[in-house]
Amino acid sequence: MAARGSTRRKMLIGGVELLRERGSAGVTIDAVLARTGTPRGSVYHHFPGGRRQLLGESLGLASDAIAAIIEETSTVGPVEALHRLVDFWRRILLNTEDFQAVCPAVAVAVSGTDDDRALHPEVSATFTRWRTALVASLISAGIPASRAGSLATLTLSSVEGAIILCRVHRSLEPLEEVAAELESLLTGKLGG
Repeated sequence: MAARGSTRRKMLIGGVELLRERGSAGVTIDAVLARTGTPRGSVYHHFPGGRRQLLGESLGLASDAIAAIIEETSTVGPVEALHRLVDFWRRILLNTEDFQAVCPAVAVAVSGTDDDRALHPEVSATFTRWRTALVASLISAGIPASRAGSLATLTLSSVEGAIILCRVHRSLEPLEEVAAELESLLTGKLGG
């Protein structure tokens, strides 16, 4: 039983990697099988819904991983959470060939296939979840609720945009610049 579960997880991780590197169009059954070295029969066993199911569950896995980092903000504070999020993306970008990574939720949001459009409610829920966690952290750190929402949106938008720029420019500089500006803004708003 554990072997079957590990095969499924391996395929999902392969789906996440492909989603980050190639966008949702790159998450094909053949590409996942090639990436993970799993037999074709595994697809039918673990993902009877085919590519759409594999794509959706890969997106969910990626969303949960990033959410876990953001949701820690309630215990570590918004500035430390920003550092952790930036460190996560720094590692991802450096560990892919030629900075070819992007947020999986963004990859699905900007693609135009029927499978992508079917996942837009999940993408919306993902961004809402991340924003809600940031808002809660900012409020618990003393930011008025009237400002916390816009600061959370600014933070998410800036980091996501920086990741795209890092990919295009093949450099960490956009992420580092955005992180420094956001840290300065958050530190100022937190009175430190």
